[in-house]
Amino acid sequence: MPRIAYVNGRYVAHADASVHIEDRGYQFADGVYEVCEVARGFIVDMPRHLGRLNRSLSELSIDWPVTQAVLPLILREVVRRNHVVNGLVYV
Repeated sequence: MPRIAYVNGRYVAHADASVHIEDRGYQFADGVYEVCEVARGFIVDMPRHLGRLNRSLSELSIDWPVTQAVLPLILREVVRRNHVVNGLVYV
């Protein structure tokens, strides 16, 4: 089963996920990431992860790529589509 990624507003096969050459994070390496644990199919302590992501984005004056309300829905869908029971999801 192929892995699924969420890139630029779409769920795509992991092998087809790419970053545009003009992407600021690619060109200047300014970006943040968050690693969330998945246990029994659920993301562990989502509010803590989102809070840390918010602080990191704010410190670098980077806008959220989607609203804070939508990101948990996207993360849950990535977990579902990849059939992750126990593992990690990178943001």
